Formats: sequence, structure tokens, C-alpha cells
Amino acid sequence: MALKEQDLLAALSSVQDPHTGTDLVSTRAVRNVQISGGDVAFDVELGYPAKSLVPALRSQLIAAARTVPGVENVSVNVTSKIVAHAVQRGVQLLPGVKNIIAVSSGKGGVGKSTTAVNLALALAAEGAQVGLLDADVYGPSMPTMTATSGKPESLDGKLMEPKRAMGLQINSIGFLVDEAQAMIWRGPMASQALEQLITQTRWDNLDYLVVDMPPGTGDIQLTMAQKVPLTGAVIVTTPQDIALIDAKKGITMFQKVSVPILGLVENMAVHVCSNCGHAEHIFGHEGGKKMAEAQGLDYLGALPLKMSIREQADSGRPTVAAEPDGEVSAMYKDIARKVAVKIAQQSKDFSAKFPTITISKKT
Repeated sequence: MALKEQDLLAALSSVQDPHTGTDLVSTRAVRNVQISGGDVAFDVELGYPAKSLVPALRSQLIAAARTVPGVENVSVNVTSKIVAHAVQRGVQLLPGVKNIIAVSSGKGGVGKSTTAVNLALALAAEGAQVGLLDADVYGPSMPTMTATSGKPESLDGKLMEPKRAMGLQINSIGFLVDEAQAMIWRGPMASQALEQLITQTRWDNLDYLVVDMPPGTGDIQLTMAQKVPLTGAVIVTTPQDIALIDAKKGITMFQKVSVPILGLVENMAVHVCSNCGHAEHIFGHEGGKKMAEAQGLDYLGALPLKMSIREQADSGRPTVAAEPDGEVSAMYKDIARKVAVKIAQQSKDFSAKFPTITISKKT
């Protein structure tokens, strides 16, 4: 009896997307089904990078396909297709960049920059093309965290070439000024410098540009929220009440300028003693999780207060690069996939599908 495509699809519908919980058939992720005798082949296209999940997902799909009588050989190709998504009204996408993720915090000292660089590395490890922009004009840390230095090159005298390290494209105000120089700039000047930094860099076919925002809700943050095409923002906080108060202000700012909040990361959630293994919630317990629930935000995950995370970032080899198969790296990758899934579920950008209309005296 000949195999039927509908029987195969019915069997495959038992396999769910590990992050959305929806089956891969109804969401049209299963494509290009081919049947030849007892041999079946098909593709699965995800809307987010998920390299570390592919082996397990392939195994589930093959097992499901083999439940159909008559199926002998199964070939599955799992890929990711990342597209540009809608941004603030009236703001154009950046050339060479599909999606921009702002990593923000209400106050300093919560590990925002460390989270940003590891988030970027995790997205790249999952198979995406990723850039990293250091928007903290007054305290740039990405040159140190990525072990990069020197002034950016310009091949055409107009655009800066990003630095490249650990699979990332990177730019920072730290590349343009002396390390010991204090940035004594008023808000408008700092905002203009940031706008030039992001728009005058030749980003090369990025799926995601992760922006490490300065803490607070001042001029620079407003410039980013109003003039830069942000796909969404990730809020980083500790469980501490003082940090949560300021994080809430950052959430309110993005909401007022219609930038979607992709979720909240609770950093330094628990400290585990490296000597005895005792776990202690130094900054409070699940404060970030409770605030995410109260604000109706996605809780992306909790990260530990661990000496190795700090040491690796300071050495220019952040955790995801230093220990790609480690437990903490797995946490960062899980958070990165959740962020990417949230973006994939948003409205797509259709501006590129419409022709440019030019009006002249002859028309």
C-alpha cells in the first residue's frame, strides 16, 4: 500500500516545537515532503536559531515518521530562517541588520554588559549571524570583554568596519577614544555619537544586532528607543528590591515608545559557594520572576552569581566562548533561544516588499 502524505503529516504533528509547544505541522514548519516507495524526506524550517536542539529534534521527527506503516528510510533536514521583524513606526531598518535587540537595565551593577555579550555569543552559537554594539558611551566595556582594540578601519572613508572576534561583529566607542579618557559629554552629544556609531558601521548580513545599553532612562536611551529600529528589549535585573524599582522604570520607558519587551533576565539570582556548595540568595529570592509576572512579561531565566562568569568576561573570553558546553553556557543559550522565539512570533517587516515611489515634475 502506497504511503500517503497526509498519513506522514499526521504522524509528524505529534512532534512539538520545544520552545513554543505547538506542533511543527500546523505551523507549516514541515516543508518539501517527498515520498518514494518506503523512503521519505522532508525539511523543517524554524524561525529562530536552535543548533543545539537539532539532534534531539531530528531524532523525534524520525521516530514519528517511522510509526507510519511502510516507512523504511527517513531523511530530515532541520534549518533556521531568520527574517526582519517590525520596528517602531516611522523608523527604517538598518542596512545589513534584520533585528536589533536592546539589552537594558534601570541601574548599573546588575551584570547587563556581561549578559549582553553572552547573549550575543549564545545566539551565534545557535547558528545566527550576530553583531554586538557597545552603546554605553560613558563606560564602554566590550573592548575588554571581547579582547578587541584599535580604531576601526574604513574601506570607503564613510563607514566603519566592525571588529570581528569569537564569531561576532563588534563596534564600540571604546575603539575610538583612549582607554583612560573620560567621556565628558552632555546628553545630546553622547546621543549623536551613538547614533553615528550604529548607523555608520558596515554591519554584514546580521540576523541580530545585540546592543549593550547604558543604565538608566536618559537621552541615550531615548535616542535608541526613538531613532534606532529596535525589534525589542531585554531587561536585566537582580532580585534586589532597589534594582527592581529601577528596572521597572526602564520597562515603562520602552512601553511608552512602543518597543516590545522580549522578556526579563534575573541575574545574580543565587550564589553557590565554590568551596562547600552552599546556595545562598544574596540579593533576594525570585524578585525578578515575581516582577515579570506582575508586569505580564516573559521570564527568560535566572543566572547565578559565579566567580568564573566575572573572570571569563574580564579576560576577554566570556562564558559562552570559554566553556561552550558548560552548565552556565546552556543557561545563556536557553535564554537566547527564548529571545529569538519571542522575536519570531512578532509581526514581520514588510517594508522591503513595497517599491519606492518617487514623484517628480514629469509625473
